[in-house]
Amino acid sequence: MEWLRLFFLHPVSFYQGAAFPFAFLFNYLCIMDSFSTRARYLFLLAGGGALAVAAMGPYAVLVFTPAVCAVALLCSLDPQQVHRWTFCFQMSWQTLCHLGLHYTEYYLHEPPSVRFCITLSSLMLLTQRVTSLSLDICEGKVEAASGGIRSRSSLSEHVCKALPYFSYLLFFPALLGGSLCSFQRFQACVQGSSALYPRYSFWALSWRGLQILGLECINVAVSRMVDAGAGLTDCQQFECIYVVWTTAGLFKLTYYSHWILDDSLLHAAGFGSELGQSPGEEGYIPDADIWTLERTHRISVFARKWNQSTARWLRRLVFQHSRAWPLLQTFAFSAWWHGLHPGQVFGFLCWAVMVEADYVIHSFANEFIRSWPMRLFYRTLTWAHTQLIIAYIMLAVEVRSLSSLWLLCNSYNSVFPVVYCILLLLLVKRKHKCK
Repeated sequence: MEWLRLFFLHPVSFYQGAAFPFAFLFNYLCIMDSFSTRARYLFLLAGGGALAVAAMGPYAVLVFTPAVCAVALLCSLDPQQVHRWTFCFQMSWQTLCHLGLHYTEYYLHEPPSVRFCITLSSLMLLTQRVTSLSLDICEGKVEAASGGIRSRSSLSEHVCKALPYFSYLLFFPALLGGSLCSFQRFQACVQGSSALYPRYSFWALSWRGLQILGLECINVAVSRMVDAGAGLTDCQQFECIYVVWTTAGLFKLTYYSHWILDDSLLHAAGFGSELGQSPGEEGYIPDADIWTLERTHRISVFARKWNQSTARWLRRLVFQHSRAWPLLQTFAFSAWWHGLHPGQVFGFLCWAVMVEADYVIHSFANEFIRSWPMRLFYRTLTWAHTQLIIAYIMLAVEVRSLSSLWLLCNSYNSVFPVVYCILLLLLVKRKHKCK
């Protein structure tokens, strides 16, 4: 049972697993109509506070502080100003916290505290919820509570107006992970009647448990293969390609397992259903679409399907509001949101170029490749190339030190993104000549 020991000793997995009984309890009490709406908000908020203190210890104040400030801004600013101010404050606070991690790693040369790393991950998810809510208010999708704090209402009325916001920003099923849930869906789930409240499916959760079991067994097998092989420092010629591919496979398996676990927790609490979906709004989509990710031959599809809720959030927050170079701005912001480590800056900018090349190359190929044998060969070749480029980008993003990034860039793996860069330049030049 080595997979079980490895998985549940991971700090985030441990605390997410510990939250399941409370998620089931919340779901049960809502179905039995034992909770008033205010009690539901308080239960979710109290659970989030308790989980934050248990998982983060004293660092939990780094999450509570921006949550309180964000609610104060949401309740006091005009709808047209709320997004600008909350975005600037939240990203400034998160950047300062990431600079603390940089100071520990690069200046003091000490491994960061596990609790501090959990705090930073939770803070990144908090940024998603804060900016998503502020955008909803700015766009008129959510009724603003502007003036609530500035008005002469009683303190209890202020708290009642702010309670849904506090609960949304800190509710425990999404505090440490999970697909981004919009405020409208969150509010509809909390305020839904017992007859309409989604019941968790035992078989659906069992299926997710079996998926996690299978992924962790594969993870253990691949880990042994990687441990038995050479690293980038001493691998021979093309052997480094195998090392990068298998190491990236470990990262992907870990992400898949955690995403499925996070998705299961949201479903157990009743937030993974279509309840509360507004007309024209995309339904609940889990972050892990393993089937699409592992069989796609297009880097652009991988970018949209990898951590899907975050990809949709980035598209809404940055891509749709960018007037020039939207793709580059989106990936550059993603590097900022992740912490601006050297490998992250290089990896996300490389990813942006690869997506642009993907659009140009496949558009050109679709015009000239007609026969199905050639299309099959083309899809097979581009699938392998896509997987190797993604492995290269993933390792660049995950490595921390400049020395490791330098080793990766000087390995044979750099050939694959360089090929796409050359094809991009040639096809763009050809396109301009044809005009």
